Amino acid sequence: MTRYAYKASLIGAAQQFELTGPGLAWRFAGRTGLWPYSEIAAIRLSYRPVSMQAKRFRADIVNRDGRGLRIISTSWQTATLMAPQSEAYRAFIIALHERLAADGSTARLTAGLGRFTYGAALAAIALFALAMAGLLVRALVIAEWSGALFLIGFAALFAWYVGGFITRNKPRSYTFTDIPAVLLP
Repeated sequence: MTRYAYKASLIGAAQQFELTGPGLAWRFAGRTGLWPYSEIAAIRLSYRPVSMQAKRFRADIVNRDGRGLRIISTSWQTATLMAPQSEAYRAFIIALHERLAADGSTARLTAGLGRFTYGAALAAIALFALAMAGLLVRALVIAEWSGALFLIGFAALFAWYVGGFITRNKPRSYTFTDIPAVLLP
């Protein structure tokens, strides 16, 4: 049996998941359930950093009834500490895919953001880049060198942080044997 648990919030009990012979068992908020592997309709893997945890990954699992489960690779420890659970999360997600494949699952496997959300993010980044380029040209024309250096530094930091999010979350499909490595810790 493979198990995984995390605390989604500081208050409340941990969300617990277990891969059993008959299916995916879960327990949280006083509720329990068992989803047979054949009832799992879709899995979406994504990269979802937050301010206190830059290496945060998420798996959204949907069953045939449309109900969903969310599994996150970090767990709240204190009011200011979110601890990574990289190895345990990775092992659980890989084991879940192996169980689904062994069961002959037809689950839809997708990675990254939805296509509309991804397109909107790209459009917002393009607008931001255009505005930053305009400010940089203006700073150079009026010989405001410190402002130009600030804009260049800010653009580099933005590209590093947001660029990683965008490249990891490119919408795509995958197979049980080819899980996107960039979406696992």
